[in-house]
Amino acid sequence: MTQSPGVPLRVVSYNIHSQRDDTAALAEVVRGAAPDVVIVQEGPRRFRWRQKSAALAESFGMVVAAGGLPALGNLLLTSLRVRVLATRCQRFPLTPGRHLRGAAYADCVVAGGARFTLAGSHLATDPVERPAQAALFKRELDAATSPVVAGADLNEGPDGPAWATVARGLTDTAVAADAADRLTYSCADPRRRIDALFVDPRVTVVDYDVVDTPRTRRASDHFPVLVDLLLPVTD
Repeated sequence: MTQSPGVPLRVVSYNIHSQRDDTAALAEVVRGAAPDVVIVQEGPRRFRWRQKSAALAESFGMVVAAGGLPALGNLLLTSLRVRVLATRCQRFPLTPGRHLRGAAYADCVVAGGARFTLAGSHLATDPVERPAQAALFKRELDAATSPVVAGADLNEGPDGPAWATVARGLTDTAVAADAADRLTYSCADPRRRIDALFVDPRVTVVDYDVVDTPRTRRASDHFPVLVDLLLPVTD
């Protein structure tokens, strides 16, 4: 793809299956990708979640930016190239008998002078719940004052209403890279693209990959989404 001037940012969005699989392989996958930021779904959200989040970040060679229990397992991690300016967490309304869901946000600046808002969420498996959660997530993305970089496990494909809500006005990085046929779930039987990274239209998508290797098949039940971006320089 044709590159335009901007500041490079490498992003991984990854449902890590609550670290129930091969955690050594998980760490090797992320370290091998050498991302600037990681948007984690199904991160630590229960007892000792702060220590577990810090240990996860350290295993990746990164630091915790935002999330964890306050965001119901959505976790944002950064490398030392990225400075975090502000953070916030969101919890979606609870449907009785269902799991609490939420989102995490971090306003950041990356070395080179580009500001951006990093966001992550994991929508419900219940199709009745998802559209309202998507609308709440989208409201926060629309309110961001910096270009958005948003990763999510949407639990539905691009033909779903929740996906359409989140994607509205943003660039689906897989589509931009002509890679929308790359499936993200499950590692055992890849059949759906339910994990996505959306970015502000001002952001250039340089490269996109769904990392399918023997190691990623051991690390989680989702494949990681790896995207190289160019962020617009802040004036």
